[in-house]
Formats: sequence, C-alpha cells, structure tokens
Amino acid sequence: MVLNLRTIKLRSGEQFSDERQIRIEPLELGGQRYLPVPETVPAELSFTRASTGTVFELGFRVRLHGPCFRCLEDAVLDLPISGREYQATDPEASDELRTPYLADDRLDLSAWARDALALALPDKILCRADCAGLCPVCGKNLNDEPHEHGEEQSDSRWAALAELKNRL
Repeated sequence: MVLNLRTIKLRSGEQFSDERQIRIEPLELGGQRYLPVPETVPAELSFTRASTGTVFELGFRVRLHGPCFRCLEDAVLDLPISGREYQATDPEASDELRTPYLADDRLDLSAWARDALALALPDKILCRADCAGLCPVCGKNLNDEPHEHGEEQSDSRWAALAELKNRL
C-alpha cells in the first residue's frame, strides 16, 4: 500500500492522524515462512510537520504463525509494532535524515510495515519459552518424549586427535 502525501497539506506544527488497512506479506526468516493472521491489519498513522522535516509514525498489532526454531511445531507470536521515520525538508540532508520509504511524495506503507515487523521479532521464535527442541541423536521432539541416549559413539575420524588430547 502506498500513500500519496501530496493530498495531505500540513504546515509546520500541524499533525495528521489516520487509520489505514495494511496488508502484511508473509515473512521468510531462517529459511522458514511465517504467515500473518489476518493478512490485513488496521494501522494507526501519524504525520507531524516540523520546520526541518516531517516525522512519520506507524503502529499496529500482528499475529504470526510459523514453525518453532527449536522443535518445528507451530508457534504463534503476537506482537505490537511501532515504527518512526523522519524525512528532512532539505534535499541535501544526509541519508540518516531521510526515510527510505518515501519517494516522490509517496510513502510505501507496506515496505515500512514489513521492515518494522522484522525489527520487532525476537531472536528466536519459540512455541513456548521452555521448549526443549529436538533430540540431536534421534530427532524426536523432546517436549513430547523427554529421553537421553547412552554414551555417545565417537567418530573414528577424530581418534587421532583424541589420542593427542590424552597425551597432553
């Protein structure tokens, strides 16, 4: 979704607020696909004009469904998303003072929402905080079947290094 800012006339110190429906694209993360449910969410938009530029604010809630990083079972993540961007009035301003989502007075809300969502994600998406994951030996889900295996079989290719370690 793209918003044409030419239709919004603001003077310095004025603010524009609106609610828009934004379509959230599925997110690819770590080779896994996370789907937003529902795909379209209501978002609060706010633009504040200052003498040196414009401040853009975006806020919405999203629910993602996808695999848990540890056990690959379904994980549901409910996140509040908040984003803020700044666009300097001076066309010669540095890139740090210019938002990448604004081009030719058109604000790309979908790209901004996608990036704000990606930045708000936790390091690991888990089905639950105490997820035990998969057994590294047999691959069974340790949440359903907690177990241990006997003594690990050493790989014969490492025998020479193990012998050297024992001598030191």
